[in-house]
Amino acid sequence: MSSPPVAPPGWSRWLVPPAALSVHLSIGQAYAWSVFKPPLESALHLDGTQSALPFQLAIVMLGLSAAFGGTLVERNGPRWAMTVALVCFSSGFLISALGAQTQQYWLIVLGYGFVGGIGLGIGYISPVSTLMKWFPDRPGMATGIAIMGFGGGALIASPWSAQMLESFGTGHSGIALAFLVHGLAYAVFMTLGVLLVRVPRPDGRTKSGTDAAVGVQVSARSALRTPQFWFLWVVLCTNVTAGIGILEKAAPMITDFFADSSTPVSVSAAAGFVALLSAANMAGRIGWSSTSDLIGRKNIYRVYLGVGALMYLVLALFGDTSKPLFVLCALVVLSFYGGGFATVPAYLKDLFGTYQVGAIHGRLLTAWSTAGVLGPLIVNWIADRQEGAGKHGPALYGLSFSIMIGLLLVGFVANELIRPVHPRHHVPAPKEAPDAQREQPA
Repeated sequence: MSSPPVAPPGWSRWLVPPAALSVHLSIGQAYAWSVFKPPLESALHLDGTQSALPFQLAIVMLGLSAAFGGTLVERNGPRWAMTVALVCFSSGFLISALGAQTQQYWLIVLGYGFVGGIGLGIGYISPVSTLMKWFPDRPGMATGIAIMGFGGGALIASPWSAQMLESFGTGHSGIALAFLVHGLAYAVFMTLGVLLVRVPRPDGRTKSGTDAAVGVQVSARSALRTPQFWFLWVVLCTNVTAGIGILEKAAPMITDFFADSSTPVSVSAAAGFVALLSAANMAGRIGWSSTSDLIGRKNIYRVYLGVGALMYLVLALFGDTSKPLFVLCALVVLSFYGGGFATVPAYLKDLFGTYQVGAIHGRLLTAWSTAGVLGPLIVNWIADRQEGAGKHGPALYGLSFSIMIGLLLVGFVANELIRPVHPRHHVPAPKEAPDAQREQPA
């Protein structure tokens, strides 16, 4: 794959965020997988665990491909990365379409989970380094715009997928046709990003007049040897665990909290609550990450972790006394969940520079994979145990909320321990100029 074209003089850097959004809005479909679960279970005679397998494998592959492919993304540039994401993500749907049509479920797991999951990981990190080189003055806002797309992709994909299944039918042939349309449509949409993306000129000057390559520069290999990387890994893992603990069990959780009240929560109201959480997740990605440009990355994570722990404490003590209070606290936690994802690339840039920030970001996303297992495990396992002991309502969640508070406080301490990277880890100055020029297309 050839290097991406360098932006000509006068080219607007504001064309880069739409290129990133075309990829992130597409791969954000992953959060809408639940739309396909009931028809797949009916058409292919699956249970709930089996129908969740493609999504679970996709998230695992997201973390692994981002971690192991990050260096390739940095070396080959955003156009290469977006192309790989396009081919893998769209091919995943096409393989899944074949699997649904032939009623071979393993093909759906292979297509959507394994092949598509690689597309998720490479696509997720594909624009990060380039955006921060274009927006050295506002890296939080720039990455927030793109990563907002991943949170908002499901808001487009959910009704679109549901309408397709209604039109094509929920049998195996209808599901196959829906997968086929998804694969082709996302290929066209992601192509816009491939064609539009540009990198800054080799002199490193952006339209803002700011030099994008000055300051601390640390390689991905050296970053793994710093305590800053691992403190930030703990920060991201604890913040995501706290958010996903509510997100994964949102509908039954609000139902349980008010089951014994005079006005229990209806199924439709619980679904509306889930939609509100998705909106808060998306809004937090752009709102809080942009705020971090004003108040600093360490300060915004103090808010995510400190105020997040306070919100969980309010939920544990007073959550069943007022529905508006419960909803408000949950919305704040989910906005911090989204904000944490969107702010962390800029935090990495502050600590390690832009030299190989995409590769470093990919390795850090293993914290997401860990939290994706940890959060649901804590909430569901404890709730099942409490239910088995004869408890119900808010009592199902008291212990898990206490654990979340403890985890957030651990993350708060880890954030406080983050200091500037020791100069011994920096890329030596004499080597920086040629390395930067060679890496610039990335």
